[in-house]
Amino acid sequence: MLGRTAASLFWTSRYNERAENMARLLEVGYRIAMTPRLGQDTADDWRSTLTSAGCDATFFDKHDEPTKRAVVSHMLFDADNPSSVRSCIEAARNNARSVRTAITGEMWESLNTTYIDFMEVRPQHMTDDKLPGFLSWIKQRSMLFRGAMLGTLMRNEGYHFSQFGCFIERADNTARILDVKYWILLPDNEVVGGDLDRYQWSTILRSVSAHRSYRHAYRDAQVRPFNVAEFLILRKEMPRSLAYCYDWITESLGALTERYGERPMSYDMACGTHELLEAGTMHQIFVNGLHEFLSDMIARNNAFGAQLAADYHFA
Repeated sequence: MLGRTAASLFWTSRYNERAENMARLLEVGYRIAMTPRLGQDTADDWRSTLTSAGCDATFFDKHDEPTKRAVVSHMLFDADNPSSVRSCIEAARNNARSVRTAITGEMWESLNTTYIDFMEVRPQHMTDDKLPGFLSWIKQRSMLFRGAMLGTLMRNEGYHFSQFGCFIERADNTARILDVKYWILLPDNEVVGGDLDRYQWSTILRSVSAHRSYRHAYRDAQVRPFNVAEFLILRKEMPRSLAYCYDWITESLGALTERYGERPMSYDMACGTHELLEAGTMHQIFVNGLHEFLSDMIARNNAFGAQLAADYHFA
């Protein structure tokens, strides 16, 4: 497969996944900012949303204070923000258009229809009552593309590179959500395990569509930070966990390695991360530091993505 085709398939899936993740992060920020708290400035909640989404630098180039309207507009509609939902949907469509013969009609139609419908929405029309429904629509459209890909694309090189884009982006998002929760969302004067803390952890679970599945996995009336972290890091049953992402990555990369008969450096890197997650325990992770572990995972994930591009000659 040509490097430019692999790159387009990779980035089509990655941008599609990123659009969904931006909607999920914005939903978290919206829910937490709408929670009444005595003496708390909602600007801090919106600032943390920007930080977790990696949009703080582009936002403060244009704005002085993170108000709800400004943050929503920047994360959803700002064409100058390369990670806004608009930018992601447009980039996914452009990448897919450049490799129309490598994707199915269903995949193209899902992306093209999403782009057309999204461009008809105006930022000034995004009122409080419309925002939750619109975020749900974005998530559903992303899932529609992924469902079309899983249901119609041949299990060849194109499928594997599409998988890489999705799961590298997903692993990055899950790690960032967890890391920001510990270091930004919890106010300085709020003890871990308090009512606000439990609500925020519940919100994190809802942001990754894991609130109900968490209840099935942990028969506990309370949402406990230790269990939530374990669920999103080590439990393979959870499709947005780090362990699940690297299970898929190593499986797809193993299939490519077998097909080409060469063992690239990226395969060894993926296997190393997979083994780390397989052998890890939450007790050990908490003793060594959750922030340190997540920072290492983000760095590993980024390095793997760069090495994968180098091994298969795409950027």
